[in-house]
Amino acid sequence: MINEVALLESPTLRNSVLDRTDVLDRVKALSLLPDGMHVTTAMVASYFGVTVEALRALVHDHRGELEASGYRVLAGTELSDFKQLSGIQSRTRSLALFPRRAVLNVAMLLRDSEVARQVRVYLLDTEYLTRTQPVENPGPTDVASPDDRIDRRITHILGKAVVPLLNTLIASSGEHRRELIELREDIQNVERKLCWHHRRISALEGETPAESVKATLKAMTWQAFERHVADLLRRDGCTDVVVRQAHSDRGIDITARTADGRSVAVQCKNRTGRATVPSADMQKFAGAARAVDRVDLALFVATCTFSREAQAIADLSGVITVNRDELEAWSAGVRLKALR
Repeated sequence: MINEVALLESPTLRNSVLDRTDVLDRVKALSLLPDGMHVTTAMVASYFGVTVEALRALVHDHRGELEASGYRVLAGTELSDFKQLSGIQSRTRSLALFPRRAVLNVAMLLRDSEVARQVRVYLLDTEYLTRTQPVENPGPTDVASPDDRIDRRITHILGKAVVPLLNTLIASSGEHRRELIELREDIQNVERKLCWHHRRISALEGETPAESVKATLKAMTWQAFERHVADLLRRDGCTDVVVRQAHSDRGIDITARTADGRSVAVQCKNRTGRATVPSADMQKFAGAARAVDRVDLALFVATCTFSREAQAIADLSGVITVNRDELEAWSAGVRLKALR
């Protein structure tokens, strides 16, 4: 298994996982230039929470490796053409560009960035699960076996051993209490990330990614569905994501804040078959989101469709509806437009 130290030290290992650029968006939303492909030095520095000077120093030390992953500096005619094509308004005489592969490469080189560390955790988790999946195609009776194995491993190692040990250390330590609490939170985050990655792996024979998403959503309980939507919000850059308790949610299942600071309220409806969201449910949520909590962005996410009356109420009250098809696309990796 590749570990973080090896990833930081080995260019060969870094190169072997450069195609897994999707992990970037799972940690934090990566804003792209108008061309939809590149980011600038300042944008990369902002994403990782480091200074431009620190990033330039890293590029200086690893320029050859970063250029191999797509980093380049435009100047002259090439820069003029790029500005014209992408619509960038700038008088700079040169422009350093990072494609997503190069941004992921930076994440595997930056040591003093919490965001980069989280990207590496996602990357290592994904790589581990990929390497440990059975090579042979599973038969019909083995459909649940990958989930069972992952769940048992996570529960036994993290839930039964690591977390209880950290709880004991926290209770008996004063000087390092804060560090231990943060470490415990990191361990618990790893557990959640492993479950999330596994849900997105389409390892079953003959199953397309779209079919895998549909099957995963269909198998969810309403509690699991709320957690799933919360994970999607985090993946798209939301912070302060809280799943409310059912007895005190006041018609709002999840609250959060977008990357640009807008408050978010979410209602989740997990329904199967030909059910639709009725107008009464939409009225209740619209009232809670607009009159009680007064949030900036109200999302109603459902595993079904919305009745004509419910959609009309949503349009009038400014509620964004996410129906079954939109939910499946969102779950498959497409960023929700309302959160951009």
